[in-house]
Amino acid sequence: MSVNDSSVTGLLRLARLGVGELEGVDLAVEPGEILCLSGASGSGKSRLLRAVADLEPHRGEVWLGELAQSAVPGHRWRRRVMLVPAESHWWADSVGEHLAEPDVRDLEALGFDREVLEWQVSRLSSGEKQRLALLRALCCEPSALLLDEPTANLDDATSRRVETWLVERVHERGWPVIWVAHDRAQIGRVAKRHLRILDSRLVEEEQAAWT
Repeated sequence: MSVNDSSVTGLLRLARLGVGELEGVDLAVEPGEILCLSGASGSGKSRLLRAVADLEPHRGEVWLGELAQSAVPGHRWRRRVMLVPAESHWWADSVGEHLAEPDVRDLEALGFDREVLEWQVSRLSSGEKQRLALLRALCCEPSALLLDEPTANLDDATSRRVETWLVERVHERGWPVIWVAHDRAQIGRVAKRHLRILDSRLVEEEQAAWT
């Protein structure tokens, strides 16, 4: 099975994953499931996402369906298991150079029109960059998503708008998702499960505590 094959999808599974002080993480995220991850600053949330994306040295294995992370080069793995970091990177001058012909309905859902493709990246606010980075990732048609505080730079109304759009797309496409979040209200709206990093281990939060 090739990681370039669009049929590569299914369960996202962490098997005895270790990164930093986190050890022995066993975790499975079903297709179409959003699992939220929280924890104190410096507890290892972002490092865990980077390990799943094969951007951080780590122990153990990650699986996407029947495909092992260790079986393919990192850049090819990341086309399938795509990380959207809290601070996005932009390498060309205009927005349109970063997006593969986005659906106008997605642009509108995020508060833009087609004119945004002509904008210079230098004029974008942090919130605009965050929304467009999400769209850029989804335009690449990944098989799983790793989201590091994807609405951190947005006001409440815009956050709700992005949440609705993201959740709809996740359910439509059947992507397994790990979503780093701090806002318990947001976690209650988007997550099926909520894990918290506590004392270098993952602890599952009871739903009554975060809804």
